[in-house]
Amino acid sequence: MITLKNIHKTYNAGTALHVLKGIDLEIEAGEFLSIMGASGSGKSTLLNILGVLDTYDEGEYWLDGRLIKNLTEKEAAHLRNKMIGFVFQSFNLLNFKTALENVALPLYYQGVSRSKRNAAAMEYLERVGLAEWAEHLPNQLSGGQKQRVAIARALIARPRVILADEPTGALDSQTSLDVLKLLREVSESDGITMIIVTHAQEIAEKTDRIVRIKDGIII
Repeated sequence: MITLKNIHKTYNAGTALHVLKGIDLEIEAGEFLSIMGASGSGKSTLLNILGVLDTYDEGEYWLDGRLIKNLTEKEAAHLRNKMIGFVFQSFNLLNFKTALENVALPLYYQGVSRSKRNAAAMEYLERVGLAEWAEHLPNQLSGGQKQRVAIARALIARPRVILADEPTGALDSQTSLDVLKLLREVSESDGITMIIVTHAQEIAEKTDRIVRIKDGIII
């Protein structure tokens, strides 16, 4: 599903900062893995490249048999909408929209009619156990419920890959395990490749493979 060959990334903000220094990585379709690294190790930059949110300077990134390079912003956005779902530590829900409306949002951007996208959103809220909370706003939900809404939103466009950036970072330990269990169930039932970025060893140990990154290289 994903192949990275000798990926380099340098940021130039006054002085050059060489963040990724030759990343080689193979990720199989349907794999459930974690990427671990300390702050500044390059894991967030790697995640942004995997999510087609940032470009790389050198190397090759292959996603589902396609070389990801020199895309226009429109092409990159289309690829993200079609292939990649995102789950974030801060949930990134729109506070003025209900749980149902938040989940339906990706289909709105795909031009799906309101009735169809709301019906689909309800299906996915049912799947994550939140159907009865559909009309609640984010400030009426617990942290675990917000993350379930975010997972339903990531799923509704039927991505091939989900990138979860510290998805349990704002949750207590039991809720973290519940969210991780849900992510695994989703990965196994839908064949979705699940990549979880975390600094928590106890979370990483629940995945099938741990990729450790330090100082811009995989160790």
